[in-house]
Amino acid sequence: MSARDIAIAIIIAVAALVLVVMFTAWRRRLRRDSGLSAPLGVPEHAEVIARREVLYVSTTKHDQPLERLTLHPLAYRARGEVAVTDRGLALCLDGAPTVFLASARLASVDRATVTIDRVVEPGGLVRVAWSADDDTIVDSYLRLTDGDPQNFISELQRLVPATDDTAAPDTGATS
Repeated sequence: MSARDIAIAIIIAVAALVLVVMFTAWRRRLRRDSGLSAPLGVPEHAEVIARREVLYVSTTKHDQPLERLTLHPLAYRARGEVAVTDRGLALCLDGAPTVFLASARLASVDRATVTIDRVVEPGGLVRVAWSADDDTIVDSYLRLTDGDPQNFISELQRLVPATDDTAAPDTGATS
C-alpha cells in the first residue's frame, strides 16, 4: 500500500465516522423530542384573514434560538404557505400535514435575526412563540418570501391572547 492509499483510507474512515456521529446525534434528538408534537388540522369554519408564502426555518426551545427541536412535522426546513385565520395560524408546509396553532396556544410574535442554520438581516425572521404542551413554550421561525413582515406580525399579534405578561409592551430584542 502506498502513502496515497493510506491517506485516502484515513479520509474515508474519518468521513464515515463523522456521518455515523451525525446520524446518532439526530436519532438521539428525535427521541428526546418525541414527547412534543405540533397540533394538526384546521378547525372547521376558520375564516382566512391573510395568506403568505414563507420559508419555514426551524422550531427551537423558547428564547434559545440555537437549540433545535424536532417536533413532528416541524423537524425540517420547508417552503410553504401560512394562513392567518380568525382562530389562529395554519402552517401549510410542502410535504407535511397542516399545523394549526390556535390563538390560545400563541404566546408572542416578534422579529428575530438568528436561529439555528440561519442568520438574516436584522428583523428578517418572524418568531412565533407557542405552547407545544401545557409546560413547554417553543419558538418557530418563518421567513416571508416577499416584502417586509411587519403587517404579517401585526395580524398575528392580534391573535395572541392578552395576559398579564403580554399586556405590557415587550422591550426585549431578539437577535
